[in-house]
Amino acid sequence: MPALSALPGGFAGRAPPCGSAGRGTRGFRSPKVGGMTADEGSVRVDSWIWSVRLTKTRSQAATAARGGHVKVNGVSVKAAHPLRVGDEVRVRSAGRERVVIVKRLLKKRVGAPVAVECYADHSPPPPPRVEVPLAPRRDRGAGRPTKRDRRELDRLRGVR
Repeated sequence: MPALSALPGGFAGRAPPCGSAGRGTRGFRSPKVGGMTADEGSVRVDSWIWSVRLTKTRSQAATAARGGHVKVNGVSVKAAHPLRVGDEVRVRSAGRERVVIVKRLLKKRVGAPVAVECYADHSPPPPPRVEVPLAPRRDRGAGRPTKRDRRELDRLRGVR
């Protein structure tokens, strides 16, 4: 048997410090470019939707998939469905449907300029905003409206 001081790491009869149990995997980086692209061929649909900023959080993306608001090639999918380049993804959120074609797969969230390059957007234009006319304001210090004033306001608002 070798001497205790000859053990790897030189820890004579003691356990090595935390995190260095001889595994040697800390700090290992895969050879991917910046760890952003996924060249393996597929990523989770919820992760990709979040990565390209179609939803604000990954949990929102997973909830949308669970609720049937995410379709890949016309089929409702679960959050863990594998996504491939060329797939059509439809995401319904905030009353609007986004239709995108996957051009590049991502595993990590990226900035908006890079995210736009990862899909081709075929979404219909958003509906125009409807301007709601403002309710008439009473002059400051005019006091409480009379019964007659209240009836005129109700007529303007379309109440009664």
